[in-house]
Amino acid sequence: MAPLFALVDCNNFYASCERVFQPPLRGKPVVVLSNNDGCVIARSNEAKALGIEMGAPWHLHREQFQKQGVIVRSSNYTLYGDMSGRVMRTLANFTPELEVYSIDEAFLNLSGFADPEAHSRLLRATVLQWTGIPVSVGIAPTKTLAKVANRLAKKAPDSGGVMALVSEADQVAALQRLELTDIWGVANRLASRLVALGIRTPLALRDADPKMIRASFGVVMERVVLELRGQSCLSLEEHSPDKKTIMASRSFGRPVTEETEMREAVATYMSRAVEKMRRQGLVTASISVFVNTNRFREHDAQYYGSQTVRLGIATADTAKLIRAALYGLSRIWRPGFSYKKAGVICLDLHQAAKQQGALFHQADDPGRLELMRLMDELNRRYGRGSIAFAAAGVKKEWALRSEHLSGRYSTNQNELLSV
Repeated sequence: MAPLFALVDCNNFYASCERVFQPPLRGKPVVVLSNNDGCVIARSNEAKALGIEMGAPWHLHREQFQKQGVIVRSSNYTLYGDMSGRVMRTLANFTPELEVYSIDEAFLNLSGFADPEAHSRLLRATVLQWTGIPVSVGIAPTKTLAKVANRLAKKAPDSGGVMALVSEADQVAALQRLELTDIWGVANRLASRLVALGIRTPLALRDADPKMIRASFGVVMERVVLELRGQSCLSLEEHSPDKKTIMASRSFGRPVTEETEMREAVATYMSRAVEKMRRQGLVTASISVFVNTNRFREHDAQYYGSQTVRLGIATADTAKLIRAALYGLSRIWRPGFSYKKAGVICLDLHQAAKQQGALFHQADDPGRLELMRLMDELNRRYGRGSIAFAAAGVKKEWALRSEHLSGRYSTNQNELLSV
């Protein structure tokens, strides 16, 4: 059976999530800011039409946005993550094989479907009805061409949000409408190297000699060429490989100068990282802690410090890992600096079921494992931070700025939508 892929991509995902529970935002220019309300990371179509660029600093465009009637929202990753889960669960009803590629993208296997385009239009309508999130669908015999089809589906109003590139003629016509950097995996630097070899368009890349491309750029680019020709080289990954590291890090809402506040921040980040780790059934025996000042404040004294701490045996116990993280912080803390950011990294992750024992250290006992499970369950049910270790603090006046944060409507019962 010939392979056939569909790439489903949520349109302006963060902005669309904001609109689901706030109907007055529909039809108006909306932008979502990065952590600490730094810069624009998502734009609605109306905001794009105003010429607002990705990465535009909020503090430099505040007055401009107000004059243009732009609605600003702080990033609400709790809401976005839950809405992503709803979309992916809906997509799973339309295919026997699904690969969640990112928070707002998924590849579907449509091989053997009698009318994949009609099936995709039903999928699109169902996702919109069940979740409120608009999506675009690109259909093609390879994942790379499905990316191309999806990109054009968003740009072509007459496509109705779905485009199929099944025939070679359709694929050639589609590639003629794109730039080299529009191709999946071809960034600016790589595009410059291709142009130097005389390959200036996606169609020229498609027609290039695969052996020459492999000799110059490696096997990954050779696969891109073959995929552009309709030869499937990339299969679906239904089961994501285990992560090797998990990091939790944030910039502070204001400079941190006191060690007490820094300890609270490190304990908070460690708690978040371990919660993610447990969700994937992983453990770690090695962590890293880092702190740094604001390198953009040239007149301030600058400092960066990091410390790796190794435990005797791998664990997923938040208390043990907070203790290790605070020890690491004590080794790198230097008074007299204004700190901008801190973070923790869980290293060398592996499945808890496969962890190796140790001669002088005991693994997590069943009682501690049950305690961690109950903490995670309570925080899922009542919202993050409902139950936490005291080391993480209470007021957290150092926390990042979120002056335009919307509610966590779907995950926190104290922030349910009021009608």
